[in-house]
Amino acid sequence: MSFFRKILLIGLVGFYMPISYAELTIEITEGVESALPISIVPFAMQGASGVPVDVSFVVDADLARSGYFKTLDKQSMPSRPSTAEAVQFKDWQALNQNYLVIGQVTEDRGQYNVQFQLFDVYKGEQLMGYKMTSSAGELRRTAHHISDLIFEKLTGKKGVFSGRIAYITSSRQGRQSTHKLQVSDADGFNAQTVASSVEPLMSPSWSPDGKKVAYVSFEKKSAAIYIQTLATGQRARVAEFPGINGAPAWSPDGGKLALTLSKDGNPDIFVLNLVTRSLAKLTNSFAIDTEPTWSPDGSSIVFTSDRGGKPQLYIMSSQGGDEKRLTFSGSYNARASFSPDGRNIAMVHGNGSDYRIAVMDMASKSLNVLTDGRSDESPSFAPNGSMILYASQKGGAGYLSAVSLDGKMQQKLMFNGSEIREPAWSP
Repeated sequence: MSFFRKILLIGLVGFYMPISYAELTIEITEGVESALPISIVPFAMQGASGVPVDVSFVVDADLARSGYFKTLDKQSMPSRPSTAEAVQFKDWQALNQNYLVIGQVTEDRGQYNVQFQLFDVYKGEQLMGYKMTSSAGELRRTAHHISDLIFEKLTGKKGVFSGRIAYITSSRQGRQSTHKLQVSDADGFNAQTVASSVEPLMSPSWSPDGKKVAYVSFEKKSAAIYIQTLATGQRARVAEFPGINGAPAWSPDGGKLALTLSKDGNPDIFVLNLVTRSLAKLTNSFAIDTEPTWSPDGSSIVFTSDRGGKPQLYIMSSQGGDEKRLTFSGSYNARASFSPDGRNIAMVHGNGSDYRIAVMDMASKSLNVLTDGRSDESPSFAPNGSMILYASQKGGAGYLSAVSLDGKMQQKLMFNGSEIREPAWSP
């Protein structure tokens, strides 16, 4: 497969396969060796005839799938306290539990008051306690927020359970395919269709405030870039030039889009000012320049180019100017994604016919290959920088995976048999 075709498949078009729509099933294939034992006691229901979301179940699932915690199954719990006075710490110590979470959900005129407490079992003391109010529709988000608070308290790292992911799906009925851009919670629930078309959709990119998504659509039989506001569904077509319109990437301030256009002949990197709609051309070569991504401070843009003969990553000022090659290890390095702190870049790293996810330390330029798949692609950093979401393919089937920055913790994310591609983690 030529580099140009591969760039289109990986950076602009993606892979489209039949899917069905269901919640996410997460399998932890490798976890941290020192996973912390924690018990999430089912929250007591006070005056609630029927709560639409089991808050404690969501918290349990969040922490378990992180790989940092080993949760205790409910059947093994010695009791189910909902107040601090009812906790018998010795019972939980006997089960070698380090931490304990209890809580209550109280219904109040259609609203739900949720409170929880986190305890250190061996010290017998409370580490955290919060009360919050939620509508029925926001209960799951409230549960994810609780998970984030607990995760940060016990690991020192910000949680990502309240975040969302965008991804592309495709289903076929007879001869017609339907492509969808969907956004869901990080655990796969609350999936919403952002856009749907019988023509391909691709390259979702989140705005820095998480309120909009830019993407490529072929709904008019040619490529165009759209920006859609998630809350209202309102969208605007921002690029529809002759040839390639692809790989949109938001600037950190949300005021610009870096994108790939071939309107002048070869695919080059441009920057579109979303306020003035002015267009600045940053590269001008006979090579294929594509897949731009901004550094977190907005000063630089990293992109993929075959100007050296094979696809590698290059860096330049976001104002344009001289380009400097970043990657030299391996025959293929593409689809860069900056970590939130700017210290690392994730990429698709190829040797021969294997395409895996690797991370480069920007200071030392050392490269660490994190995955062992044959067709891994589309890496996207979690907002806390600790995990990388990416797409995998095995035996013709596509699914999502996640790997920690050090490669020690890995997850496989299956949408109950569904096929999905081009994941993007929200800010």
